[in-house]
Amino acid sequence: MSCSLGLAIYPDDSKSIDMLHKHADLAMYRAKELGRRRWHFYANEIESSVLARHRLEQYLSRAVQEEFFEVYYQAKTDARNNSVVGMEALLRLKPLDGVFISPAEFIPLAEECGLIVDIGNFVMRRVCEDVLKWQKMGFNHRVSINISPVQFSQQYFYEGVQRLMTELSIDTGLIEFEITEGVLAKDVERTRLLLESIQQLGINISIDDFGTGYSSLLYLKRFPINVLKIDKSFVDDMLTDENDEAIVDTIISLAKSLKMELIAEGVESVEQVNALSTKGCFVIQGYYYCKPIPYFDMCDYLQAKN
Repeated sequence: MSCSLGLAIYPDDSKSIDMLHKHADLAMYRAKELGRRRWHFYANEIESSVLARHRLEQYLSRAVQEEFFEVYYQAKTDARNNSVVGMEALLRLKPLDGVFISPAEFIPLAEECGLIVDIGNFVMRRVCEDVLKWQKMGFNHRVSINISPVQFSQQYFYEGVQRLMTELSIDTGLIEFEITEGVLAKDVERTRLLLESIQQLGINISIDDFGTGYSSLLYLKRFPINVLKIDKSFVDDMLTDENDEAIVDTIISLAKSLKMELIAEGVESVEQVNALSTKGCFVIQGYYYCKPIPYFDMCDYLQAKN
């Protein structure tokens, strides 16, 4: 067992015993947010932060019920001929009080409060429906969906996926699941069997942000992985930092040796495109070619590229 401790001091933090207890409680929750097993003093900004978090949690619950979410798409481009070879689905939450809410802010909260499963199911269905529409338009591009570790760990995750694919009669070869390295590090045997079952449905498996987490060559050997994605953090500085360039070279070499597909994400300049192409990474995702855009804008983008 461990202990998280919140401290509020009389009379600095309050002259009322009730408010003193409340402030100490808020400080305790901040200690938990910072990783537990620690202590934290109350400060005025803690109350503002907790209230903002509470408002966002309430808004998320409403957003799930009323579908305030929108799926954007970012194209993946083959630098050799500038053709679209795929897309990634990216979730957006409609603004709260006119202020855009970053996925980096609401996704971790959704995972923490248990809403991410419903959100993930919404995204999966919406993407599959959009893929079917694109097929009718003559566009057969694989679309990747980010799968939360919480969603992936659900007992009946596979059954839900299988049921959706059957219901929509979708070509599963046009769907790809992106998971993080952290997923691979938990319950290794269950994860391997689950990934194999998903792959047998025809769905590709991609490792997102490779090299930033629990990287291990053992994962590439033991798990059925189709695609490696080079993280933006390495792409950003690969032209100026020898260490980042060496990591990019290593990931490219690994992917080639293991006959995996390779994608570089977060590419924003022609210099980065040229450097990656020279090294043998040709599929590019980033603002240089395409920003994340809504479904109808992506329809126009695909038609313009066709």
